[in-house]
Amino acid sequence: MKDRYLNKLRELLPKPVRQFGGLVSLMFIIILSFAILNVFFGQGEELVEKMKKEEIRIAEANKLSEIISTLPSGILTFYDGSDHYKLSKEQYETVCKITKIIPQRAVMGANLINFKAKKIYTTNGNQIAETFVNWDNENKKCIAGFVLSGSIEDGKNEKITVSGEVLNFLSTGIDTRVYFIKNF
Repeated sequence: MKDRYLNKLRELLPKPVRQFGGLVSLMFIIILSFAILNVFFGQGEELVEKMKKEEIRIAEANKLSEIISTLPSGILTFYDGSDHYKLSKEQYETVCKITKIIPQRAVMGANLINFKAKKIYTTNGNQIAETFVNWDNENKKCIAGFVLSGSIEDGKNEKITVSGEVLNFLSTGIDTRVYFIKNF
């Protein structure tokens, strides 16, 4: 009986309508299959979230690269009374956030004031355990520093952190570096 009704339905409907019906039913089956697969292997939301985070990171990196490319090569300051290029407050914050390099010159300058740090630094072959450059939102200042670890005279291992406000940056045209650290 079903076959008879189906055959009558096929005879009544023109061929393009039957083909369109087949196409719609095939698409429905495919969409339903993907919906079922998404339920069992549902990582779609996580993937979308990861993609959004990556897009934001890339946009920020492009913005920072654009800012670096607009800076002149040389010493960059943020205070008045300097012969060097003066950064705006926004540029100062941005340069601080993108700077990760603290060269030997800045370390030596900061060590001149802290005698214990200088002794650990020179006694242990000028080894630096770690460096950091952070933006202090509360004080609106760029803070840079480094951690020295080693023994002095008595063989006792000591660890000291030297940090201070970044007074200057050095722009190489490719990246920025801390130029001078004012110790606290």
